[in-house]
Amino acid sequence: MTTRRILMTAAFGSLAAPALIRSARAATQFDLATVWPDGNFHTQNAKRFAAEVAKATDNAVTINVHAGGALGFKGPELLRAVRDGLVPMADVLNNQQIGDAPTLAIEGISFLIGSFDELKVLHKHLMPEYERVAKANNQKFLYIVPWPTQYTHLRNPISTIDDLRGVRIRASDKNTADMCNLMGASGTMMPWGEVVPALASGRIDGVCTSATSGVDGRFWEFLKVAYRTNHTNNSQLVSINLDSWNELSAANREKIEAVAKKLQPEFWNVAQMDDTNSVKKLTENGMQVRDVDPALMAEMRKRTASMKDDFIKRVPAARPIVQAYLAELGRA
Repeated sequence: MTTRRILMTAAFGSLAAPALIRSARAATQFDLATVWPDGNFHTQNAKRFAAEVAKATDNAVTINVHAGGALGFKGPELLRAVRDGLVPMADVLNNQQIGDAPTLAIEGISFLIGSFDELKVLHKHLMPEYERVAKANNQKFLYIVPWPTQYTHLRNPISTIDDLRGVRIRASDKNTADMCNLMGASGTMMPWGEVVPALASGRIDGVCTSATSGVDGRFWEFLKVAYRTNHTNNSQLVSINLDSWNELSAANREKIEAVAKKLQPEFWNVAQMDDTNSVKKLTENGMQVRDVDPALMAEMRKRTASMKDDFIKRVPAARPIVQAYLAELGRA
């Protein structure tokens, strides 16, 4: 190589290096915290979202999903953690945030919602409130995905409501714990990370959760039966700190919103399919998955009927939302 060419190459490199440094600095990385394990469909959804965001923004924005509570936050802490900028993004279970945002627990009112179609009707009336809550907590909810059918997983089968007397059942939120208590059981609020150790030690006798979580926790090692009580609904909110969001360019914010809008319906379908697949895994590993006897279900609904009015008294902002939802379904 001639001396002239060497000098030209060096000069080009010195000019290109600042441009490369500026490009590297322009890229933004966000950590996303979730308590759910890597194999959980919500975690897989978050990873798919991250991949699509990187693609849409040409890697100008990358999201690193940290599963299984790896960043040290428990489920009930995530709304606050994003609000305070302790983590820029999180996959937040709505009904665990009632201490900071009571209206996020509306979906958890016992037996209010009977299907995904009904949940879509509720969300239509709920979204303005969710937007208000997000803004009040210095964040933006990018997409929302429900958990599938809820089950009551137990050590032993039951045939009457009296069989639940004194049975210690884990609940993810206060509404579900109160529901268990009204049915004669002993409802215990507990973060997901404590559930399997509590089952192993005998501290609890059952868990109210989805079949998905039953698979995550390998419930067949501790429990015998899962009843499709579908007693409540709850959803995961993928959220971003508002300060972090506003630091992005308008073009990239628009691209991320477009990705979220495109993927949310797909993620709802994933939730429905995951229930079918998870039930299959539970039964393959020896658990019985049963529908609740109609007489027993009627008694469950009867004993918990007061919960809707009690919730609305505690959280008055829920009243117009619930009333509009019930009116649209013809149940007002």
